[in-house]
Amino acid sequence: MMISSELNLLSVLRRVSRISAISGVFISLLLMQFFPSEIGWQVAMAVVALVVGIPHGAVDHLVTVPKLASFKMFGFLVAYLAVTGLAIWFLLSFNLLGFQLIVLISALHFGVGDASFLSELEARSSRTNFPKVLYSLAAGITPVGIPLVGFQAEAALTAVNPALKTWSGGFSSELFVAFVALNLIATIVMFATRARAQAIDLLLLLAVALIAPPLVAFAFYFGLWHALRHTGRLSLELKASQVMHRSDRPAQAFWQAVLPGLPALAIVVAFTLILGLTRGFSLPTEFLWYLLVVVWALTIPHMILTARLDVRALRGSVTTTQSQTVGS
Repeated sequence: MMISSELNLLSVLRRVSRISAISGVFISLLLMQFFPSEIGWQVAMAVVALVVGIPHGAVDHLVTVPKLASFKMFGFLVAYLAVTGLAIWFLLSFNLLGFQLIVLISALHFGVGDASFLSELEARSSRTNFPKVLYSLAAGITPVGIPLVGFQAEAALTAVNPALKTWSGGFSSELFVAFVALNLIATIVMFATRARAQAIDLLLLLAVALIAPPLVAFAFYFGLWHALRHTGRLSLELKASQVMHRSDRPAQAFWQAVLPGLPALAIVVAFTLILGLTRGFSLPTEFLWYLLVVVWALTIPHMILTARLDVRALRGSVTTTQSQTVGS
């Protein structure tokens, strides 16, 4: 029953994320038709997507250190906040270098995370394995890299922070060709190895990256693809979600993985406002930049803590608790 509930949830989240990607393409085409040179709606959508996506990374403590009232939890929080604070300082002090590093880190995190999600799905459906390394590279670079080297990239980066415009070092055209080629090669390999679902995902990510404006492409991917899929994976780990899965209540299992992250959302938004105001930024034009800095900084400890789950998922193993449930 538990495996059935988990499979149901992961399958639904894959469909929802795909629909979101398609919606991103159509919404972008519509808005670009009416507001071809307006950047405001793109910034607004990026902010909303960031807010939607933040809770997915705010429950690391419940997976890594389940017991809240413990000395270990205190040490965990101190280390987590210290790494985040150091990352914020670095990004605000070295805008360009920090951004270049975060592009690499994000591409790695997103790609591995997406491959891990599909591995968890396959582990529960006994489907054919797929080339995980190649998929991870393409699934990470496509939504992160392509929008940042396309013809609309300069306007988007200027809206976020003008210092980021030269992040590619003058190799935008070459990187664009390389990134698109990587996606197409990976897609062909997925079809050739009968990993049709993975190939469809890569094509959808490519469509959004090529058609939607950069900020919108990132918005739909982060908030309605990566965050959804990662939350689905969290429901496989959290005890409260596992209880719901055992009762064959996948929707409730999903929300049990969302709710613990909502307080952190309020904290992150409040902290971003305080950080920006203390540095003299103006609302609302610079809010997106500071919110991105905070989210990027949180990505670093978040990526480190999810590495264990990623490795286990990519190996195609199901958790001990879940295996016992199937055998009982």
